Amino acid sequence: MTSSDTPLGHHDPDRRPLRALGHLFRPHRGRLGGALAVFVVKHSPVWLLPVVTAVIVDTVVLHLPLGGMGVAVGVIMLILVVNYPLHLLYVRLLHGSVRRAGTALRSALCTRLQELSIGYHDRTSAGVLQAKVVRDVETVEQMAQQTTDTGMSALTVLVGGLTIVGFRAPHFLPVLLLIVPLAALVVLRLRSSLRDHNEVFRQDVEHLAARVNEMTRLIPVTRAHGLERHVLRRMDHTLGRVLASGLRLDLLNGRVASLSWVFLNVLGVLFLTASALVAYQGAWGITAGDVVMLSAFLTTSTTSLATLMALAPVISKGLESVRSAGEVLRAPALEDNEGKAGVTGVRGAVEFQAVDHAYAEIGRPAVRDFTLSVTPGETIALVGPSGAGKSTVLNLLIGFIRPTSGRILLDGVDMAGLDLRTYRRFISVVPQEPILFDGTVRENVAFGMPDADEAAIRAALRDANALDFVDDLPHGLDTPVADRGAHLSGGQRQRLVIARALLRDPRLLILDEATSALDTRSEALVHQALARLVHGRTTFVVAHRLSTTRDADRIVVMQDGEIREIGSHHELLRGGGAYARLHAGHPA
Repeated sequence: MTSSDTPLGHHDPDRRPLRALGHLFRPHRGRLGGALAVFVVKHSPVWLLPVVTAVIVDTVVLHLPLGGMGVAVGVIMLILVVNYPLHLLYVRLLHGSVRRAGTALRSALCTRLQELSIGYHDRTSAGVLQAKVVRDVETVEQMAQQTTDTGMSALTVLVGGLTIVGFRAPHFLPVLLLIVPLAALVVLRLRSSLRDHNEVFRQDVEHLAARVNEMTRLIPVTRAHGLERHVLRRMDHTLGRVLASGLRLDLLNGRVASLSWVFLNVLGVLFLTASALVAYQGAWGITAGDVVMLSAFLTTSTTSLATLMALAPVISKGLESVRSAGEVLRAPALEDNEGKAGVTGVRGAVEFQAVDHAYAEIGRPAVRDFTLSVTPGETIALVGPSGAGKSTVLNLLIGFIRPTSGRILLDGVDMAGLDLRTYRRFISVVPQEPILFDGTVRENVAFGMPDADEAAIRAALRDANALDFVDDLPHGLDTPVADRGAHLSGGQRQRLVIARALLRDPRLLILDEATSALDTRSEALVHQALARLVHGRTTFVVAHRLSTTRDADRIVVMQDGEIREIGSHHELLRGGGAYARLHAGHPA
């Protein structure tokens, strides 16, 4: 997705948030124009009522014919009666457009998150990203709805009122027009400080979201070590920052509102006094009805201007959320797949040619001169101490990261020229921590394969040694797996993940510590399932328990990012090297 393809277009949301916001609503401009027209009609009683009041007062005071009063009252009553259906039409047009635009922005954010590199996700807290997709888009929606509802109400009253004053009391029009630029000047003066404070508050809330996400994820560790008070002290510090920045923002918003109210009402009193004195002197043809009308328009005008000024914090907060969403949509850390060759089939031959990889945050290479040729259907076990580079090799194989130097060939083709999204359709990963989502057993096993029939799902569960316990669940395949399968044992969750991998029928299989957290009985059942899964597939296994690597065709012993030994289990034991020392319980 290029920047011009996003709902915010090619505009830089940080420098031009209003243009980016305009691009977001461009597809809905027809519906928004209709909503504007409907609003003007439905809201006209607010600025027509002072005119009707003036006609009634002049009819009584000046004993004018009653026909004029009847016409005025009839028109206003008709508009009041049709307000209800017009308001419903307005809500459908405006709020429907806002909701659709918000949904499009959320969809674009989710799409971008799927496109961004694993490195970006490693650097950015999941809580922060969640806040952008949920909170920031909601803030943009609220800004659009509030500014349109409230802002259009104020603007129609101002324009309608000024137009009528221009016809009935033109001498007072310049005075009313003076209020508008003065009010606008106040808003412009305060806007820059509002933006700065909103940005600080938004960043503090994102930091809080990250802290909450971290806290909930680490609750088992926290409880196990009695660290609740320590964690709460850290949370209290973060909450204090949010409180302080929020109070500063509230105080600034209060200053804007108070200054606006005082300023407008002082002008209002002066304007009312002047119009009453003019009418008292009989000048400019101002009647008693005109004074009543001017007084009403003054009240509605000052209220409307105060309302417009009060929208400044809402708009500033919304624009800051536009900038926040733009940070994700314009993030450069994309996985580079555009224009590359799609993968339509995989035999499973993998060749690492002098591959190095260094993480930018660390500097030194995590993998150095990694050279390995794997034939289709071969099982390769990667062993070694923590930090040896095993996980980096797997991430290189999946394509989460690219070699700093060297090449990785898939079936003889350099992976640098392949669309990794199509390549990964032929991969299955069985991680150490089984990943289940909120759905049924059926939905978890058939994830990404909506056309899989029940017979295929049950066959995969049978081969994964999972069918017996699934059939014993309250609703069988349709039993919900909530809270990441918390009501299932670790071995049961792992067997569901293996069933998912079996159903995908991958050509390339990655097992990352798949049995390290299981008890002896569960490990035996999982080993049986894995033996069926591995058969006939190119497999890479990472395990700390060396018992799980015995059946591998070759074992690659790694240390400090380099290959130290390669061979079968028995060959390496006879060699008496690093693997033999690991097997004996000694460091390599």
